[in-house]
Amino acid sequence: MELYKEILSRMLREETVHVVFPDLKIDGEKIVQMGCYQALQKIGDIIRDETLEDEECFLKIEEIIKVLEDYGVECGLRHDFG
Repeated sequence: MELYKEILSRMLREETVHVVFPDLKIDGEKIVQMGCYQALQKIGDIIRDETLEDEECFLKIEEIIKVLEDYGVECGLRHDFG
């Protein structure tokens, strides 16, 4: 099944796609802004925890990376402190 998906993905990559959401009342820019705001709010909550020691702080950095990755931001492997 994986080979099927890979071949299908490769074949469709060159095709033009037109996606329509007829009931959507907000544009793409607003959707991205809402996602950014939500991500920054979560990151701010993590950073504001002043009860953390250094080791715990590294774990919180991992949490921040996870939030970013949850929103589709690729952060690479350099942050992997574990």
